[in-house]
Amino acid sequence: MQKRESNIVDIDQMMNERFGEVGTESRNAFRRDAYNYCVGQLIYEARKQESMTQAELAEKIGANKSYISRIEKGQIEPGASTFLRIIDALGLRFEIVKPMTYALQPHKVPAYLSETDAPGYGKR
Repeated sequence: MQKRESNIVDIDQMMNERFGEVGTESRNAFRRDAYNYCVGQLIYEARKQESMTQAELAEKIGANKSYISRIEKGQIEPGASTFLRIIDALGLRFEIVKPMTYALQPHKVPAYLSETDAPGYGKR
């Protein structure tokens, strides 16, 4: 019987090798770049969906076309007020929602569960 090669990759190990350990400057720089790229792609896709040019979007928010281009390419991160103006100009909505506490902290027993209801829940 022939042995099969595994294509399984440890993502944490790969990220550590390529971008450094969590908390290092190189890893933080990667996360910032990835975030900027994702924000840029969201804006690009929304702008295209509205059949709007970069120049038209720039005019609506009081910026220039090259600024919109740099945002869409992930080269720069728009400030909060600029981001909100872009969202508004594209007819999108931004919501701030308070998540359920236990969803953010799954290691803590929700108030409605006791140790009797869920023995060992939240213990690692």
